[in-house]
Amino acid sequence: MRQPSVIARRVAAASVSLVVAAGAAACGPEDNDAKGAGGDSTPHKGGTLTVLNSNPQQDFDPARLYTSGGGNVPSLVFRTLTTRNRENGEAGAEVVPDLATDTGRPNKDATVWTYTLKEGLKYEDGTPITSADIKYGIERSFAPELSGGAPYLRDWLIGGADYEGPYKDKDGLDSIETPDKRTIVFHLDKPEGEFPYLATQTQFTPVPQGKDTGTKYEEHPISSGPYKVVENENDGERLVLERNPHWSASTDAERKAYPDKIDVRSGLDSSVINQRLSSSQGADAAAVTTDTNLGPAELAKVAGDEELASRVGTGHFGYTNYIAFNPTIKPFNNVKVRQAISYAIDRSSVVNAAGGSALAEPATTFLPDQKSFGYAPYDHFPAGKAGDPAKARELLKEAGYANGLTVTLTHSNAKDFETSPEIATAIQDALKKAGITVKLQGLEENDYSDKIHNVKSEPGFFLAHWGADWPSGGPFLAPIFDGRQIVKDGANFNTGLLDDKSVNAEIDAINKLTDLDAAAKRWGALDKKIGEQALTVPLFHPVYKRLYGKDVKNIVISDWTGVLDISQAAAK
Repeated sequence: MRQPSVIARRVAAASVSLVVAAGAAACGPEDNDAKGAGGDSTPHKGGTLTVLNSNPQQDFDPARLYTSGGGNVPSLVFRTLTTRNRENGEAGAEVVPDLATDTGRPNKDATVWTYTLKEGLKYEDGTPITSADIKYGIERSFAPELSGGAPYLRDWLIGGADYEGPYKDKDGLDSIETPDKRTIVFHLDKPEGEFPYLATQTQFTPVPQGKDTGTKYEEHPISSGPYKVVENENDGERLVLERNPHWSASTDAERKAYPDKIDVRSGLDSSVINQRLSSSQGADAAAVTTDTNLGPAELAKVAGDEELASRVGTGHFGYTNYIAFNPTIKPFNNVKVRQAISYAIDRSSVVNAAGGSALAEPATTFLPDQKSFGYAPYDHFPAGKAGDPAKARELLKEAGYANGLTVTLTHSNAKDFETSPEIATAIQDALKKAGITVKLQGLEENDYSDKIHNVKSEPGFFLAHWGADWPSGGPFLAPIFDGRQIVKDGANFNTGLLDDKSVNAEIDAINKLTDLDAAAKRWGALDKKIGEQALTVPLFHPVYKRLYGKDVKNIVISDWTGVLDISQAAAK
């Protein structure tokens, strides 16, 4: 993800914008087999599922949405060539066919990918979905007035970097071919073994050219999924979906589509959302949230109530909170100083500052602790749970700072329990024990983001976080450690400014692999290799804890999103 918050906010709602979550294997509600509370756990068709969210579902146009796996609410309306496997935990991190018959057929070097559409696919008006519609849907995502989606297609497709969309260039992209109504072929300018993951994003949604209304398309996008839009108020603040009569379950193995209606209500305060879900009165009995966590105080209340505890879904999303170093700034240009800080960190206090062990899991690896990322356990600077100040002092002495040193830690003032004052203070306290005096520089969210993502203003020592656009090591490691992705005149995420030829070469080599299991192992090995340079100090992976209404059944939470999958939930 280009920015952890971009994925946590938009994708998983933590996420992540996209951005917010993490952990081991995601699971459904604790102690109830992930199927839903109540006497009858069998999901039934019918009823209305209400979604209570803080953030509105803005820009409801497949070209403008930045999603992973097709998104959550968007996935009810927009189908894509591939999608995420709608299963609990680890199995849910797999990519599976959606509109296509398979996850894609690559040529020998993974520079050409071919897809065949299933038979019988239809829009909400009953007209057939064609490969030309998918090509057009992708092309319109290049239009400047429809920006906001993931940038990969511009980077990967031949000619994509200079293409400005079909409104200006009616000839379209030659790198996308549609030899017949059910076949679409993509020509890439470099090998990309993970193209099936990319094909889950909403830019791959079919859009009939004759129904395209440009920037107004979001008001009534043409549905290819089980639901169609019947209301869209205040740019996604209220979104009402009803059944698409021409959607057929025989062509869609992933979406259950149990409710007759989905009512998405946003712009709500998080405390109000959790109170309504807790009380489960009236329509709220069949309500869920996709972007609001339980906080420490709320979790304490839940822990003492057996019925409420049975209605908490626990999930993990590929996401890491970490300390970042700029090795061009003293004293962080000295690897022993970076190692000393790595040893001095007290992860127990950091986890407590993040809300406790129920909401955060300590991290010593940059990659999240999930198989799909290629997680390979390592701890190059073992300091136990509470840090090793003695080892840190020893390294500082070797670095020429026998009497300690003073540094400034830049953080955000946002109350996000990630890069916020609570985390910064926990780090300050831990480093003090090692003879390192930490001055805190708190910035408002926008100023903080602008400062840390600009090569010219990036501080030497700051808090950061990252989440993946799909569950793989590629979109996790490459933006942060590939030297060719250092952006000198724009938003830069390679915080350590690493430009190591061997690292860059290994990223290219892994990207050629179409065996995703083999690729995962090599991402894990690369993570371990990079970790030796101490360019970051992994701190913790967040955990999602979310309530759902007492009448909601069939709770599915995958490691892809870390949050309840609306496409599986039943309202009765």
